[in-house]
Amino acid sequence: MSFALYMVGFLLFLGGVIWAAVVAGVPHLYIGIGTMILLGIGIFSAVGRTRSKDPS
Repeated sequence: MSFALYMVGFLLFLGGVIWAAVVAGVPHLYIGIGTMILLGIGIFSAVGRTRSKDPS
């Protein structure tokens, strides 16, 4: 799976989580902090899953 495809899927997931948090009345500061944390986890996961394996 390509990095871009993985990130598009993760961003769609993150958008849904943000939308649910806004509807639930979570303060915007907490939504922003949670978004940054989840985005960092998503980038680390995408890089780990899509990097090429060493031939050795």
